[in-house]
Amino acid sequence: MDWLKYEKEALKKGYKTICGVDEAGRGPLAGPVCAAAVILPYNTVIEGVNDSKKLSEKKREKLFDVIIDTALACSISFGTVEEIEELNILNTTMLTMKRAVEGLKIKPDYAMIDGNRIPDLDIDAEFIIKGDALSLSVAAASILAKVSRDRLMLEYAKEYPEYCFEKHKGYGTALHREMILKYGPSPIHRPSFLKKILNKDEK
Repeated sequence: MDWLKYEKEALKKGYKTICGVDEAGRGPLAGPVCAAAVILPYNTVIEGVNDSKKLSEKKREKLFDVIIDTALACSISFGTVEEIEELNILNTTMLTMKRAVEGLKIKPDYAMIDGNRIPDLDIDAEFIIKGDALSLSVAAASILAKVSRDRLMLEYAKEYPEYCFEKHKGYGTALHREMILKYGPSPIHRPSFLKKILNKDEK
């Protein structure tokens, strides 16, 4: 597999500074959504980079530092629980991706976005379905987003120990649902994501 296929195609079109963009945390019941944007040096392949979901936590942590050290520029952004509730998760994800791109210290002229939608950017862009498994730049962004969000959830685990965030990172596991029913929502839970769980408890 050619991890630089999409990057090469963009270069052939005349673009010079290409960033990969991905998010982590659209599905959890608690915590923010996170997005990252990464600009890698031309023709650089980082050994071991893959879709963050296919890597162990230990491997992601190791690659996080390698990506930060290798990248020409990278940016990490969060969309808050308040924004998710006000704008919905899709719009908050798009906003968070936009922030990540705009936060790059080097302005890209092209963005490759994981998924099937493009945020409101002032540069040319394309979306790549399953881009985190097809493009090195997008895969690198997926690792930065996932590790950054996981680290934040570990901090929340110290603040709200009863929910065991360190075990599930806010995703809707059986343990997490059980703790929500036992203790009720915390300030970092997404109320709109809890309706079915809490209604079930009321019946």
